[in-house]
Amino acid sequence: MTSKVTVPLLDLRAQYDTIKGQIDKAIQGVLETQRFIMGPEVSSLEEEIASYCDARFAIGCASGSDAILLALMALDIGAGDEVICPSYTFFATAGSIARLGAVPVFADIDPVTYNVDAESVRDAATRCSRLKAIMPVHLYGQTVDMSAYLALGEELSVPVIEDAAQAIGSRDNDGKPAGSRGRIGCFSFFPSKNLGSFGDAGILTTNDADLAERMKTLRVHGSKPKYYHKEIGFNSRLDAIQAAILRVKLRHLEAWHEGRRENAETYDGAFAAAGAATSAVPLAQGGFPLRTPQPPSGEATHIYNQYVIRVPPGIRDALRQHLQDRRIGTEIYYPVPLHRQECFGYLGYAQGDLPESESAARETLALPIYPELTDQQLAHVTDTIVAYIGEHACATKA
Repeated sequence: MTSKVTVPLLDLRAQYDTIKGQIDKAIQGVLETQRFIMGPEVSSLEEEIASYCDARFAIGCASGSDAILLALMALDIGAGDEVICPSYTFFATAGSIARLGAVPVFADIDPVTYNVDAESVRDAATRCSRLKAIMPVHLYGQTVDMSAYLALGEELSVPVIEDAAQAIGSRDNDGKPAGSRGRIGCFSFFPSKNLGSFGDAGILTTNDADLAERMKTLRVHGSKPKYYHKEIGFNSRLDAIQAAILRVKLRHLEAWHEGRRENAETYDGAFAAAGAATSAVPLAQGGFPLRTPQPPSGEATHIYNQYVIRVPPGIRDALRQHLQDRRIGTEIYYPVPLHRQECFGYLGYAQGDLPESESAARETLALPIYPELTDQQLAHVTDTIVAYIGEHACATKA
């Protein structure tokens, strides 16, 4: 008999219901002040995020994409300059580079973590003549090895920009928060993030007072004081209502992280019981053809912005359809690596240039992981996946 359980990929209403009174009060407070752009709510959020991320400064802006753009502009990256970044990531990472006339130079990923591989970055640097920065992405809610990247940045004499859009609250191998060690950290508060606003919003972190001041100026058309412009910026101000909402949610963030980790452990256990291994074991080695996220090591933590499994490419899309038919939401992050996107065709990359990114695009699938999931919903997801793969295992050998 078909289960009647429904499991959306993300249920923001379930989260809102738990904090509705607090959120509504915060929004009403902004309405009473009639101060909707910047102001004290934004300043308070900046102080609270800086403290949470163990950074000296935080600068609010209109979106995570704008955060990356502001970081690049503050570091004087422009036409013809090169910035190394992963191909397996959200579009804004490379799109912001290209928007300034700079050149995204793509590096491949580590197939275990899906984070950009430091050796691939080093190799990409040998092809650069105007390298101005490296921008690793802390993908899915886990950080790259920041000590390795800081050493690489020093070796290449360029700054490290942390694209931490998916990783607020995660910690690296040294126990340091995402966004606390690079020249600039870039965060997104898109509604689907662990710390999500009620629309677009973003923030930057830095320990450099001069960079902080410049980014504050750039986000208001390069104006300081008002109506006096030494340089051209753009409009990327943070709304007070979004800041007020985020201040409420920030108080709950660690509990939500823990809820996601508990759900990840439930998935890990159910899939391991069926014979699955972690992503440290390539699918080609056989066994039950499903790979779960490799647990973080040392002092590192994972906030599971996404919980991503890996299955053979021959059944990935069919499995996704099967889950959809049984009212289970999924997503593919990301179906086309950036080096194979049509808009970046002018860069001259070919199929096979970044094989790990291309394989991940064919084999990965994100499952619901939000903390409000019930035991019944989790069981519906795991039971459905295990049964389907068990029935279709022969297709994985092709």
